[in-house]
Amino acid sequence: MNSVNIKKWDAYLELKPNAHILQTSAWGLFKQNHKWYPKYLLSDNAGAQILFRRLPLGLSFGYIPKGPVGTNWKKIILEAISLCQQENAFILYIEPDEWENENGGYFLETQGFNPSPISIQTRRTMVLSLTGPEEEWLKKMKQKTRYNIRLASKKDIVIKQSNDIELFNRLIKVTSSRDNFGVHAAQYYKDVFDLFSNNQDCVLLIAEYNKTPLAGIMVFARGKRAWYFYGASNNLERNRMPTYLLQWEAMRWAASRGCTEYDLWGIPDEEQDLLERDFMSRSDGLWGVYRFKRGFGGKIKRTAGVYQKVINKPLYMAYSMLNKIRKVQAQ
Repeated sequence: MNSVNIKKWDAYLELKPNAHILQTSAWGLFKQNHKWYPKYLLSDNAGAQILFRRLPLGLSFGYIPKGPVGTNWKKIILEAISLCQQENAFILYIEPDEWENENGGYFLETQGFNPSPISIQTRRTMVLSLTGPEEEWLKKMKQKTRYNIRLASKKDIVIKQSNDIELFNRLIKVTSSRDNFGVHAAQYYKDVFDLFSNNQDCVLLIAEYNKTPLAGIMVFARGKRAWYFYGASNNLERNRMPTYLLQWEAMRWAASRGCTEYDLWGIPDEEQDLLERDFMSRSDGLWGVYRFKRGFGGKIKRTAGVYQKVINKPLYMAYSMLNKIRKVQAQ
């Protein structure tokens, strides 16, 4: 088995600057603090970071987020299946770093994988182009979004880079309470920021008015791509539109890193005509998020999704039955 250590994995990824940030060792180390552990495979100009989720009785399942990396997947997938058997993983999930209807999903099906009914990362997103001058970015935006970006500047909103994760956690608690969505524990955001900001692959931007924090976002970058993963705001001075200026400055930060794409990371998984028909009337789930993000003028894209292969059918069936029992008991 071509399992390698973290040093060799990092050396390989240095040759793959456009590999997804979820395939970096920093992401694996981050997830290691949250019930996962990473393993690394290299074979025939392809590689994969596999995350294993610890389960009771020494069991686990495997997950390749936004991979494999490279071009020749056949052997690396066989290696991944073998590693799953070694790690007592009864199923392997692979989530290619591709858009829907590209080749990766078709190839996985030839290797015995099936489209999975589960979603792990967000399936549908909006991607902004950062090519050309900033004036071109603005032209692609909705008029109201352009107006709100300029309004925030006129109303004395100031955007600063920060290391204050405690502040971000306070903001996200307010956001969670106001918008009724779940958030991670405070340590989660601290861990991910500490790991990625060490390499300057992450920035925390805070919007202030009169030195009072109003909102914050955490943005990540690697190669030509940047991703907006986490955002938060309190209930103060919302009429000054601080979140619009935050996104604008995040785009500018990403472009300064050489990024040509900015992924807004997550909108409702619905077709565009339905999104445009219902975005004003719905606020459940990610609908309110879509109402905000659509104004920045990005392209709606849908990922290839998750593919799965059962490695140990008896264990998989037993685990599925246990989950069903737990759901019934929780009702």
